[in-house]
Amino acid sequence: MRIGLFIPCYIDAIYPEVGIATFELLQKFGLDIDYPTEQTCCGQPMSNEGDNESACRAEELFVKNFSRYDYIVGPAGSCVKQVRVHYDKLDQTDDVKHVRENTYELVEFLHDIMKVESFPGISFPHKVALHNSCSSIRGLGIAKPSEIMGVPFNKSAELLGKVSGLEIVELDRPDECCGFGGTFCVTDEAVSAQMGKDKVMDYVANGAEYVVSPDMSCLMHQEGIARKLGISHLPFIHIAQVLNGGPFKE
Repeated sequence: MRIGLFIPCYIDAIYPEVGIATFELLQKFGLDIDYPTEQTCCGQPMSNEGDNESACRAEELFVKNFSRYDYIVGPAGSCVKQVRVHYDKLDQTDDVKHVRENTYELVEFLHDIMKVESFPGISFPHKVALHNSCSSIRGLGIAKPSEIMGVPFNKSAELLGKVSGLEIVELDRPDECCGFGGTFCVTDEAVSAQMGKDKVMDYVANGAEYVVSPDMSCLMHQEGIARKLGISHLPFIHIAQVLNGGPFKE
């Protein structure tokens, strides 16, 4: 099994420790991991704004970089959703189909493909608030949305439940949008900020010591709001860092 490691551009630029944790975590399972050095943006920001011409150029490069791998794994649900769901403007060649069908978000890869049963030697004795992004929940099926009837499931929570000492706190509105929404936080700043504030206060009210998510873009938004509110005691970290046992940037 040959794995192409997809590190989204904002993680590479702002949160390199998350990329490192993702690589180290996958490496622990004896996987053959490669990092294509010519990878850039997956095309999501341009696609969100309707600039399909620019998006397609980024998407074509993504396919070129990753078509030779059995699986493509990335620590960001919204970027993975872009590849799997929104690469429909490209000519659907065999390479495009292969990349779309085999690109996985880290949590679903560990849960669905690797079927990980334990994380030996990893301990995290803290109360954790779990935030699954809208893209991960409703685009990738990482957890059951609250608005849909059915048997509850939460792949992120299942993985975190295998970490010694970790306690997931119950939130009042666990799968509510945090307000980031990519460019939404720019075009609808006031609404976005209030949604983020509501999310952060939910964490504080329920005694979370850490906020953990598979999506650093959501955490970037929430952490900015928390710091603006003067809440400096609450670290926001990626699930890969927890499952890997670090590194942490608090």
